[in-house]
Amino acid sequence: MLYALLAYHEEQVVQAWSEPEDHALMAELNAVHGRLTAAGRLGPAARLGATALAATVRGGLVTDGPFAETKEHLLGFYVIEAATREKAVRAARDLQAANPSAVYEVRPIVLYLPGAPFPVTDAGLDFVRPKD
Repeated sequence: MLYALLAYHEEQVVQAWSEPEDHALMAELNAVHGRLTAAGRLGPAARLGATALAATVRGGLVTDGPFAETKEHLLGFYVIEAATREKAVRAARDLQAANPSAVYEVRPIVLYLPGAPFPVTDAGLDFVRPKD
């Protein structure tokens, strides 16, 4: 079964780290990444940019900030390439048009570790779709 691991932290604490502190933390994390990669267990990994650079698309409207303020839960994510924030927001608008009840948060990724490819899985879909 595949799992998404979502890293939460106090943004002001992370932004206050000195460059050496950040490099030391990344060295520790990269050791874990290396072990997971060697075991064939690491897929894509990303470090998101500042929440001040985020946008949320809901009902065709775009608001600044990553805070959807919603009862919905995070149920998936996309990693896309876009030359500008506006192009990323356009992609989120397209997704939202296809799935109008969803809310999409747009955040820049400042670090991306591709890891190893994983097979397609249907783990947990029986929770979403009723069995016949």
